[in-house]
Amino acid sequence: MVDTPLLSKGKKLARSVTSPKKFIVGKGILADISSYIRPFGDNAYFICDEFIVDRAANVGGASFRATGLTASFEKFNYECTQTEIDRNRKLARSAGANVIVGIGGGKTLDTAKAAAYYEKLPVVLYPTIASTDAPCTSIAVIYNDQGAFDHYLFLPGNPDMVIADTEILAAAPKRFFVAGIGDGLTTYFEARACYRGYGLNLVNLRPSLIGVGLAKQCYETIQQNAVAAVHAVENKLSTQAVEAVIEATIYLSGVGAESGGLAAAHAIHNGMTAVPALHRVQHGEKVAFGLLAQLVLENAPHDELVDVIRLMKAVGLPLTLEDLGVKAFKQEEWRNVAERSCAENDTMVNMPFHVTPDDVFNAIVTADAIAKVYK
Repeated sequence: MVDTPLLSKGKKLARSVTSPKKFIVGKGILADISSYIRPFGDNAYFICDEFIVDRAANVGGASFRATGLTASFEKFNYECTQTEIDRNRKLARSAGANVIVGIGGGKTLDTAKAAAYYEKLPVVLYPTIASTDAPCTSIAVIYNDQGAFDHYLFLPGNPDMVIADTEILAAAPKRFFVAGIGDGLTTYFEARACYRGYGLNLVNLRPSLIGVGLAKQCYETIQQNAVAAVHAVENKLSTQAVEAVIEATIYLSGVGAESGGLAAAHAIHNGMTAVPALHRVQHGEKVAFGLLAQLVLENAPHDELVDVIRLMKAVGLPLTLEDLGVKAFKQEEWRNVAERSCAENDTMVNMPFHVTPDDVFNAIVTADAIAKVYK
């Protein structure tokens, strides 16, 4: 569920575009990272995923030492909790840091966002997987100490810089890269629906034409580059196609979603989190199926639906519920998914027409049946 403050369909609100101050895409950036961070501070505190903390300290640390700047490196403790945020805040203060850097997956980056917010410091994010567009957004997801969702932290601004190092992102498992394509695929269709429905974007303002335009550019970039990029990533290579897709799935999708808004695809994803068989499925994989159901809800042109299905198949995204891991379709379970998808404060309200749980259930079953034809 998207717990946006002051959610109101009737309120007269301005349109908005929000974005990181800087977005950098390139290869081998870690070896020269101090030059990118220097404009924000000369004493950097790094929060790093376990698998990359030693590499960051060795390669990135050498960059700081060579330029006479200071850096300290800390291993992230697996969950973005208030406890972990406070622990890193204390360590950053002890180090005298004047900029915080997050290197890792979404929870690591959200911890860096939150710690920097509370310490009133700039934040630089360096994602190591391209599975979602979260690095560019002004939201952090906070969990409790038991690892369960606790709350969203809505930040007053987006990150100061996001660095997409394609050498590192291309070396991650292909499934994460493909999941990012799934998440990015939905951006335009949801922003389009939200704009048509005069809905609310992720900063609780109205969608802008710029937001929808960036979302459309995201879809077109994925269409043109995704298949070639996936083949490169299978071989852990970074190519121009890989760079284009990373720019689309992290930046264009992030800014397009935050400024253009979400609609049925993400609402259906949120409903699907109640299905135990899908708990290990990637966010982007579930959202992509949610997009198929959204296009059925909209009675989108047949060619548009088929184009999306064919692209999903070409890059290796799951097409059907069975592909996602549903071994037996239980009507009661999927009625519950449909009910949850239509929760009052979720993004289904951004659709340009009223949607009922029956509508969602019918769209899910129909999307599954259509997708089976193209397997």
